[in-house]
Amino acid sequence: MKNTIKLIVSNNDKNQRIDVYLNKKNKHISRSRIKNLILKKKLKINNKILIDPSKKVSVGEKIILDIPDPEKVSLKPYDFKLNIIYEDDFLLVIDKPAGISVHPGPGNYDNTIVNALMKYNNGKLSNIGDELRPGIVHRIDKDTSGLIVVAKDNLTHESLSRQFADHSIQRTYKVLVWGKLRPQNGKIRTYITRSKKNRQLMEVSFSKGKIAATNYKTLETFENKKIPTLSLVECKLETGRTHQIRVHMSHKGNNILGDKKYKKKFKKLKNISIEIEKVLTSLNRQFLHAEVLGFIHPNNGKNLKFHSDLPVELKELVKKLRNTKQ
Repeated sequence: MKNTIKLIVSNNDKNQRIDVYLNKKNKHISRSRIKNLILKKKLKINNKILIDPSKKVSVGEKIILDIPDPEKVSLKPYDFKLNIIYEDDFLLVIDKPAGISVHPGPGNYDNTIVNALMKYNNGKLSNIGDELRPGIVHRIDKDTSGLIVVAKDNLTHESLSRQFADHSIQRTYKVLVWGKLRPQNGKIRTYITRSKKNRQLMEVSFSKGKIAATNYKTLETFENKKIPTLSLVECKLETGRTHQIRVHMSHKGNNILGDKKYKKKFKKLKNISIEIEKVLTSLNRQFLHAEVLGFIHPNNGKNLKFHSDLPVELKELVKKLRNTKQ
């Protein structure tokens, strides 16, 4: 079974992007889903298939959008203990450890948070997105720890997706970077686009890509003869682009400790505490933690806000830096 939306463009709606126009007319369908449907050739304008979501509509055009039933997923359950800090009939909030991917992808289709959810929740998750990402409204990187929200049904998924698209979601991260940020507090606002040199990486651009805004505040600086200069920083996201904090910190010249993709070749650390050098070089993840997640509950309208403490390995690292700093 499928639903079909049929519309005729009025004078009040002319010159709008087709994806914006359809989203305004059908608030229960997110713009990102509309884009995906257009790219999958589910849209006709005047009986001709259109695959350009940015096309402007004209008065009198006949719009038909087919909304097929979501694809069924068949993913292998994974026996992994999820750290669920909130759950109700509509959603879950999970505190993800570093070292596990959020959803299946090339090289790993079985050992992810999604596979763990298949076992925990018997696959009772929203299924309007990619068939390999049931319930997944947003993601954090494999080597990042912290909070993510998962949708159990499609209406919840749509509502949360709209909040992400509107940038009304609260997201705060803790990060440890090399050096001192200058200025110590501020906002980084740039375009972010895919790297020309490596398609797996993103990079700052001043002319193309998607606008990305990161508010940052230096919380503490570690610096003396026994310690290389490092800064503990709080980052609040206004937007949520791929690798946003990692790209913005790298752009500032303050790469994240332990980041294997966005890193510079640092000179060998000299004359520092052997214990500190061992701690820094043995960190097998990036020091990036999704600490705060806040949103409006799609069903009851309540403002929910969750907090996750730094994982033990990051907490211990900061403790050692503080002790050596004294």
